[in-house]
Amino acid sequence: MTIEFVIKRSGAKVPFNKNRISNAIYRAAVAVGGRDRERAEWLADRVVETLEESIEPGHIPHIEEIQDAAEKVLIEHGHAQVAKAYILYRDEQNRMRAEAGKKASKPSGNIPWAKIWRVLDWAATHQLHTVEQLNAYIDRGEFARVVHLSEAAYEDDINTAASLIQERQKDLRLVFVSGPSSSGKTTTTIKLEQRLSKQGLRFVPLNIDNYFFDLEMHPKDEFGDYDFETPQALDLDLINDHLSQLVDGKEVRIPFYDFKEGKRHLDQTPVKLKKGEILLIDSLHGLYPKMSDAISNDRKFKLYLEPLLQMKGPDGRYIRWTDLRLIRRMLRDSVHRAYNPRQTLEHWHYVRTSEMRHIIPYINTTDYIINSGMPYEIALYRPKLLENFKEWVPRYEDDPLREDAHERAVRVSKMLDAVRPVEDDSPVPGDSVLREFIGGSSLKY
Repeated sequence: MTIEFVIKRSGAKVPFNKNRISNAIYRAAVAVGGRDRERAEWLADRVVETLEESIEPGHIPHIEEIQDAAEKVLIEHGHAQVAKAYILYRDEQNRMRAEAGKKASKPSGNIPWAKIWRVLDWAATHQLHTVEQLNAYIDRGEFARVVHLSEAAYEDDINTAASLIQERQKDLRLVFVSGPSSSGKTTTTIKLEQRLSKQGLRFVPLNIDNYFFDLEMHPKDEFGDYDFETPQALDLDLINDHLSQLVDGKEVRIPFYDFKEGKRHLDQTPVKLKKGEILLIDSLHGLYPKMSDAISNDRKFKLYLEPLLQMKGPDGRYIRWTDLRLIRRMLRDSVHRAYNPRQTLEHWHYVRTSEMRHIIPYINTTDYIINSGMPYEIALYRPKLLENFKEWVPRYEDDPLREDAHERAVRVSKMLDAVRPVEDDSPVPGDSVLREFIGGSSLKY
């Protein structure tokens, strides 16, 4: 019997796609160091054969049945380690779904509660903890004042981080500026370096993007898109080897990654830390343990960024940080990556999944957290993207493969619809972290 459809966990019937099986197997293989895509395709064929031989005519298999078959095939064909990675990931997803309804009243070690409390206290003190209060500022013609207050708080955070680094400069050899997608790492790294350079510290930047594996070796998401979000897309062994040598004062030749070709060229640029120099790395996965486990903690400083906006929307719920970053990335992708906003929305489910697995669990291992969220930013986003989000709500409403996109479109359109639009961004400083996304920055990226 040929499999034509699959039943999702939600109960929706969707077309069967063998590529999702091969991608899932390949991702599990990558997690344990394997990168044989042809073998993953071959194993996926065996999974399909197993299913077609076992199911009754007319039966539409459930996603759980397909995953059971994948585990069986992996084990039977001698891929125990891959099977273990596959099983662990599956178990993790099931556990997350089971716990989803309990999160509201259950403390989480992944949330920086102390920092959030300070941000909330600041928002309440300045009467900026609801959309209605922001609207009141705008109605009074005080948008520029909100910009000034917000930017000052962000600058204070950077000053504090700079002071902490300066206190440890005697032992430090490596500074990570990390955080999830579109949290403002690039701007913050530049600002941090500007401050510390004035204090006599000298930095050597290292672009981790040059350590990507060749594109053909990258894992893909369930829709077949290459995944640059996972740390396994990077050569972590080579990164650790180079970091260890650099910290010890040795010279290394770092690779160069050609994004147009999707190819990495090894041993390209010589880099060596001189006495008193500190390696500065802006990386999505700066907190990920395997990124720098060869370096002792006393020799590295880990800085984390997140737009920790503490503002309630019209429904009484706090605006989600991930929604702010989604909008930021839409604006940036449309300019720098030739992605239209809809493509960014459709890909975001995977960005978020990777963040929850590889970034969020390590928030509380950081040395300091900077809040890059600006209470005024949603007012600027409304005229830029509200109509798009309203259009996407009905577009994805009946598409079972785009449930995540529909949910986000509904939520963000309601949030943007509630705020007063501001089209004039002239009050926003040229070196603001938001300029990284809305354009017009005075900084050179």
